[in-house]
Amino acid sequence: MQIGEHELNPSGPEQDDEGPSRSQLRREALDVLKLAQALVDLTDAQLGQVPLGDDLLEEVRRARAVTQQIARKRQTQFLAKQMRKLDDVDVDAIRAALDHDRNNIRREAAALHRVEQWRDRLLEGDDETLNEFIALHAQADRQHLRTLARQARIERERNKPPHAARELFRALREAMDERGKG
Repeated sequence: MQIGEHELNPSGPEQDDEGPSRSQLRREALDVLKLAQALVDLTDAQLGQVPLGDDLLEEVRRARAVTQQIARKRQTQFLAKQMRKLDDVDVDAIRAALDHDRNNIRREAAALHRVEQWRDRLLEGDDETLNEFIALHAQADRQHLRTLARQARIERERNKPPHAARELFRALREAMDERGKG
């Protein structure tokens, strides 16, 4: 009876059944470390939205309380170590909550940019731009927006503080928010 070559070779097919490679384990550990750093950087309100157990929440608070950079890094690494002990399902739930929060922030920023663009267009434009906005947002007060845009132009020409421009921004945002709710 002859022994096959793969039976003598320790890196044969049996090696594949040992689980993930060292490199893969390191990548996963670094991924959890980034997740721990993201948790430490969250505000209290954002942290309240993340599904964390009491022990893990306490570790996040401990890491946030540390002010020295190297000590905070060490505490964050300890937090990541505790997180690696969690089930994959728990870590995925934390990751999903953070992704959802990031997506909300992106959507809010995009909405603010749209309001700024409308404000700038109204300040540069004429009644046609206002008509275009009113066509999209019928509930908006045309006369109030026209008055605010005129006052903002005058303030800008006279190098005055932009009170009317800020008020125009608020009025546009409210009108656009009303459309989003309806």
